[in-house]
Amino acid sequence: MVKIRLMRMGAKKRPFYRVVVADSRSPRDGRFIENIGKYHPLEDPSLIEIDEDRAIYWLSKGAQPTGQVENLLRIRGIRERFGAARGDRGPATPPSARTPGAAPPTEVEG
Repeated sequence: MVKIRLMRMGAKKRPFYRVVVADSRSPRDGRFIENIGKYHPLEDPSLIEIDEDRAIYWLSKGAQPTGQVENLLRIRGIRERFGAARGDRGPATPPSARTPGAAPPTEVEG
């Protein structure tokens, strides 16, 4: 499985991260497929640079972002653009509301 995750770089107590696409079996700081961005959490405000085209490409290929990368994608607005490009229209309708032949409830006056 391919993951989009953070690779820790920098010195002791001064981390910065690369946003990389890697096989889930490879080590955190090991081999990766592609470097698509960087994240500097210690800067004020935090620096988040992600190549949107490449992120959307890898998401469309089925890459799963980790929790922190998911948050970064939401902050940059990439996750919403990916959903819009895919044609997502929001949450699915619950099965009870989709039953065929069921009439919508009507108000009874009385």
